[in-house]
Amino acid sequence: MTSTTDPTIATDASPRLKLFQLLTGHYVSQALYVAARLGIADLLVDGPRTSAELAQATKTHAPSLLRLLRLLASAGVLAETGADTFALTPVGAYLSRNHPDGSSHAVALLFAGPINRAWNELLYSVQTGEPAFERVFGMKVFEYLPKHPEEAAVFNEAMTAGSAQTAKNVPTAYDFSSFGTLVDAGGGHGALLAAILRANPRSKGILFELPSVAEGARKNLGALGLSERCEVVAGDFFESVPAADAYILKGVIHDWDRERSIKILQNCRRAMRPPGKLLLVELVLPSRVDESIRSLITTGSDVNMLVNAGGRERTDADFAELFGAAGFKLTRIVPIEGALTSVVEGTPV
Repeated sequence: MTSTTDPTIATDASPRLKLFQLLTGHYVSQALYVAARLGIADLLVDGPRTSAELAQATKTHAPSLLRLLRLLASAGVLAETGADTFALTPVGAYLSRNHPDGSSHAVALLFAGPINRAWNELLYSVQTGEPAFERVFGMKVFEYLPKHPEEAAVFNEAMTAGSAQTAKNVPTAYDFSSFGTLVDAGGGHGALLAAILRANPRSKGILFELPSVAEGARKNLGALGLSERCEVVAGDFFESVPAADAYILKGVIHDWDRERSIKILQNCRRAMRPPGKLLLVELVLPSRVDESIRSLITTGSDVNMLVNAGGRERTDADFAELFGAAGFKLTRIVPIEGALTSVVEGTPV
């Protein structure tokens, strides 16, 4: 093994080391998954602890856990504050289950967990244009989840966490006050719709979801005191959606290819009361990529949609074309402060 003092070793700014860091990115993602499974962040919320203390609390092999903790500290998730002693950084704090700004605990379990082994067949998706998920698991992702309740629970919790974070800023980014009734189609357990209704006390809502999700949504909205203003309707948006003044779909259209996306939007167009508004809360791909975090996350999500669902992220031009095919006109794109997503607005034509 070459010594770290050997002058042939590249500097931190070396393109070769940058590439090596990218190639081994799965080291960190898998370490984050294990840390989430073990609840490391929750154990550190009240302050630093030694690796031995953490090993005892998690019933793990102390020397091996120390090695994992040092990797996470090198990645900026933890800080090594003393001899074998670790604390949370602002980044790592989001792995705790009760972070005040929204936990990423379930997100770590989802994106670095077993369900994402479809990424091992990325080459297949690139060669064929088909989701690798079906090749690996023998069924589509939305067929798989109802048959695997533990993984479905992680998926739903991760989606709810993402919705909760976005929900904080959507009601201030966009004015919903003119809508008498708003349908949140595919709205999970209703975090986004609840935030909108709270900010607009004269509006009513309809949470439209699959039967397997609707009961959880009904309980959640009831616990938030919104049962009288928000109806939960079970159904399939490929068949029909309830009538309303406006429709909001968060992170829905990116799951589907062009044909199925158009079908969903056409059903909204058919049920929409005039004058009507269509609102998509989605990532918007840049028309030209760069090396920013936003560009990396959006393009990464685009490939993830290819691998797992057969969907895609879209540029503003893509949304305009999709809207036109479904009977809408793209009128504006409203950025959401503090989020990577935007409100993509359409009006019927």
